[in-house]
Amino acid sequence: MEFPIALMLVQDGITNGAIYALLALALVLVFAVTRVIFIPQGEFVAYGALTLAMLQAGVLPATLWLLVGLGVAVTVVDGLPALRAGRPGRLLGVAGWNLAYPLGLAALLAALPLQSLPQLAQVALALAVVVPMGPQMYRLIYQPIASAPVLILLIVSVAAHLAMVGLGLLFFGAEGQRTPAFSDAVLDLGPLMVPGQTLVIVAVSVALIAALFQFFERTLYGKALRATAMNRVGARLMGISPSLAGKLTFFLAAFIGALSGVLIAPITTVYYDTGFLIALKGFVAAIIGGLGSYPLAAVGALLVGQLESFSSFWASAYKEVIVFTLIIPVLLWRSLNSRHVEEEE
Repeated sequence: MEFPIALMLVQDGITNGAIYALLALALVLVFAVTRVIFIPQGEFVAYGALTLAMLQAGVLPATLWLLVGLGVAVTVVDGLPALRAGRPGRLLGVAGWNLAYPLGLAALLAALPLQSLPQLAQVALALAVVVPMGPQMYRLIYQPIASAPVLILLIVSVAAHLAMVGLGLLFFGAEGQRTPAFSDAVLDLGPLMVPGQTLVIVAVSVALIAALFQFFERTLYGKALRATAMNRVGARLMGISPSLAGKLTFFLAAFIGALSGVLIAPITTVYYDTGFLIALKGFVAAIIGGLGSYPLAAVGALLVGQLESFSSFWASAYKEVIVFTLIIPVLLWRSLNSRHVEEEE
């Protein structure tokens, strides 16, 4: 292999690894706080990318109506108990976030010239549509069974994934979409030409990871999530609401997933089911981190990215097999070096 080709493969591995690192961090966060292996994480990647593509085509995204439907369901589930308890303030708060916000966003999108908006404004609107689905999904699907065993939560995650894939096919069709690059610049580094989109992906990924670090270290809500991840029972005894922690966790996971989709849409064609395979590689990185270590998950993501990149050069037909086979030695090593305990009831 010639040196310039090796540099190009390393560059591709870093680009892919940056996305996998974000998804791995989201998966680790969700599992640490809620014990949920969040398989639908990949659907937020596809929804974010394809929602942005619909906005840039000047069409109201179909995910907007899913947001409205989920908002109505959450309003009914949370609003009826508040109404029976005679708490109109609580009812207004629930309806304001889950019903008034989606309807107001729908009216705003219908009034705006979507196709002629600046690209960053289109990205912000796409995130505004997709990200609130995270806490709504937690409220409707996972919160009622929050104390269930991990296996039950996994089965529910598989069902949610299949439902979101089917809805994705209904919303976006079977055709793939790509969006314009955020930057057409090219950085000349001797034998290596680095596209501007690659720099954008790496820069945004690093900035988001740094922002999450500051969030967990310096904010009250971030420290509450850390406490819940370390000891759920102890956090509850200290007054930290498990439902609030779950909703905030799913909000962050949806934001990371949708933003990842927005970042990769200019460099790859995204289909309604593309996100699953991408998130699965993030899951491999999370497994390397033991579903509990953020730094190890990030390192694992870079390893997965490099392995995928070089495998595509040497054996492109087997690159997916090679990447996913990485799980086997990692799980074997962790099984041999960990103390097995019964699952907490």
